[in-house]
Amino acid sequence: MAVISDFAKVGVIGGSGFYELLDNAREVTIDTPFGPPSDAFFLGEIGAVPVAFLPRHGRGHRILPSEVNYRANIWGMKKLGVSHVLSATAVGSLREELKPLDIVVPDQLFDRTKARPSTFFGDGVVVHVGFAEPFCAALSASVVEHGRALGATVHGSGTYVCMEGPQFSTRAESNAYRQMGFDIIGMTNLQEAKLAREAELCYATMALVTDYDCWRASEEAVTIEQVLSTMRRNVEMAQAIVRAVVPALDLDGDCACRHAVESAIVTAPDLIPQATKEKLDLLIGRYVSK
Repeated sequence: MAVISDFAKVGVIGGSGFYELLDNAREVTIDTPFGPPSDAFFLGEIGAVPVAFLPRHGRGHRILPSEVNYRANIWGMKKLGVSHVLSATAVGSLREELKPLDIVVPDQLFDRTKARPSTFFGDGVVVHVGFAEPFCAALSASVVEHGRALGATVHGSGTYVCMEGPQFSTRAESNAYRQMGFDIIGMTNLQEAKLAREAELCYATMALVTDYDCWRASEEAVTIEQVLSTMRRNVEMAQAIVRAVVPALDLDGDCACRHAVESAIVTAPDLIPQATKEKLDLLIGRYVSK
């Protein structure tokens, strides 16, 4: 159970390889109006910065991409005081030049998921946040800068198509995505980015290229063994990037991400049900009084 002293400024969402990121780590359980997050949050420090880490798929990788409670995960970050969220995720490449072990910091998203909850709102309150630029430009630029300084091959833009899974693509799908101009493919970041924007958090992704999906006719179709093997090699560099980025962030600086809801609430305040105001106070409380 979270207590008043549990606090973080930067959140990291990723796989099990990130546990050792934090100094003096301890576990904290967060209650949310949307059910339990993927796991306990791990609170610690990187340098002098308080950081919260959450394993997206739970310890031991127990949760399918379609089963991840993205709302609870982002709510938990917000409740802890997080303002910036760094995501690390495995992706397949849809471009020859985006090679396994490269890192892509995408600047666009395309949704191919099905019926996953991707908003906090409803139940009597309508909110339409802007999402033309789905990632925080400043946070993404910091990831690119520090990643390149560490010697990683980092691509500073690209479109991430988020598929439902858990199966990998067919060759027909993979080739269609290439024709549509997409660059990388994964199963998790669409909902995280949408919900982070609604929670007014700065959000950026380190997309760790593990394979060429299955569009390359000259290669065997992607296998989970290939993905996991390459991912393990990617994680060390991703950890180094997080360690470099976190102390360099201007955590007190302003950003448009931090005001996304301010002019996006369409419902008249006096028509929002009291129960909804109370439930969503963490998100809309500074704009709509109870």
